[in-house]
Amino acid sequence: MSTLLDELVEQARQQFLAVDTAVDLENVKAKFLGKQGALTEQLKSLGALSPDQKREKGAGINVAKQQVEALLNARREQLAQDALNVKLAAQKIDITLPGRGRGMAGLHPVMHTWERVESIFRSIGFDVADGPEIENDWSNFTALNNPENHPARSMQDTFYVDMQDEQGIPLLLRTHTSPMQVRYARMNKPPIKVIAPGRTYRVDSDATHSPMFHQVEGLWIAENISFADLKGVYTDFLRCFFETDDLEIRFRPSFFPFTEPSAEIDMMFTSGPNQGRWLEISGSGQVHPQVVRNFGLDPEIYMGFAFGSGLERLTMLRYGVHDLRQFFEGDLRFLRQFNL
Repeated sequence: MSTLLDELVEQARQQFLAVDTAVDLENVKAKFLGKQGALTEQLKSLGALSPDQKREKGAGINVAKQQVEALLNARREQLAQDALNVKLAAQKIDITLPGRGRGMAGLHPVMHTWERVESIFRSIGFDVADGPEIENDWSNFTALNNPENHPARSMQDTFYVDMQDEQGIPLLLRTHTSPMQVRYARMNKPPIKVIAPGRTYRVDSDATHSPMFHQVEGLWIAENISFADLKGVYTDFLRCFFETDDLEIRFRPSFFPFTEPSAEIDMMFTSGPNQGRWLEISGSGQVHPQVVRNFGLDPEIYMGFAFGSGLERLTMLRYGVHDLRQFFEGDLRFLRQFNL
């Protein structure tokens, strides 16, 4: 091999060793093996030589090219190994350190309440129904006897979705779980005993309200169900939920479009830190005849009662929490208290 080719191989070796990154190495490679590289230019010069000279010089150039490629591949492998060593050193694990155990998970306090409510009502024969959180306007409002000019239908109170269902009815994030009562009653024959717990959405936010909150709605429809049954069922529920008989419960006349007569349910602890304070706990009433018709039933034959309670409200009263927003802040110091 000629002295010139030997010099090119040596230059390649030195320049390959001088670079520290794969990118720089590829740039140096182009000086020797690229389209305008030194060895490529040597190959181009063979065109002016005789056949014997081409054969002799071409053989030398090929040997030099193979040597440069070998040096290039060796340097590539070395740089890759160096990069791997740096990465392994950065990710080194000290096996002498004590192990980090996986923490135990726990239920959110509102989920504790949800499960407790389901358990109590299942024990007295109620089914549990679940349904869509994106509802149509008919199930959420019209079927429940809410007139078109009702404030709850306004954009200031309800999250509307820029979509419609198959019948062209506007869609929205449900403002209560009562639409599930409608769906369940239209799919099942009386007697109907069901609760519908779930997430609901309203444009509201302060210490006792959240844009997203949880409700449980209850419905009992049969031929001989009266307001007296509502009072008995809900009174027993509260005493079971709070695990005490030291409660006074009152049904205060009110108005809801979907019940007639209607009542707010208040309770008062007769002992403990909340002793002597009346606290609103639920809305309730005897199902309005028009709503019974919307269930697909004859109100001359069937009647019943309904109620709706906030799960956050029940949770706050059970555990003595004064600000609903704490349930949604994700502070583990607060949440761990409920899973000791």
